[in-house]
Amino acid sequence: MDDWIDYYDSTHTIYVSKLHRDVHFRVIADDILTYVPLPDAVVLDYSCGEALSAAQVASACRTLILAEPAPGVRGRLSARFGPNPKIEVRSLDDLAQLADGSVDLAVMISVAQYMTPAELDRTFALMRRVVKPGGTFVLGDILRPDVGAATDVMALLRLAAKNGFLTDALWGLARTALSDYWQLRQSIGLQRYGEAEMLAKLETAGFKATRAKANIGYNPARMTFVATPRA
Repeated sequence: MDDWIDYYDSTHTIYVSKLHRDVHFRVIADDILTYVPLPDAVVLDYSCGEALSAAQVASACRTLILAEPAPGVRGRLSARFGPNPKIEVRSLDDLAQLADGSVDLAVMISVAQYMTPAELDRTFALMRRVVKPGGTFVLGDILRPDVGAATDVMALLRLAAKNGFLTDALWGLARTALSDYWQLRQSIGLQRYGEAEMLAKLETAGFKATRAKANIGYNPARMTFVATPRA
């Protein structure tokens, strides 16, 4: 995962425009909000990225913990949300200090593809420890083995057409094809999981899980799983 952390901490081209970036995080925040159980909830967003719409999520809960591995991104999060008393910015290492059963909702969106299976298992163990009995762990945007990059491209173009950045998306895709992102994707690859395989991994980690009807984010070809700690 370190190579991907370095990539996202760099000046990358994964977003084709500022509007694309803003829409991306707004869509994710809107979807996360549907899982916030109570206004008094503690919510953990694991490897949250820029989380530009985090204030929207924070307004619906008591505490929002933004956990981010990339130091540069984490610095921007602290600068952006430092004045908000509901938002805490942490490193992933800081999460070891969270008390058992202290989180009502943990979300991990579009992260698993960048982790090795062993890294993912360790993260699931952390989620199992910090999510309280009766709480929820939402694992979103899981890539399926039978869905390729062309489907991701079409999902982006649909989002772009709907939100007014189609021309930027077409140019951006051309730039990205020549960028470090595709070089990393080709050399390291992205982890993909079938539905049964991911359910089994969550079960092994101590969760009871189901696949959600709709994926978090704008790509309906990917999967979201909703898990609760087993007693």
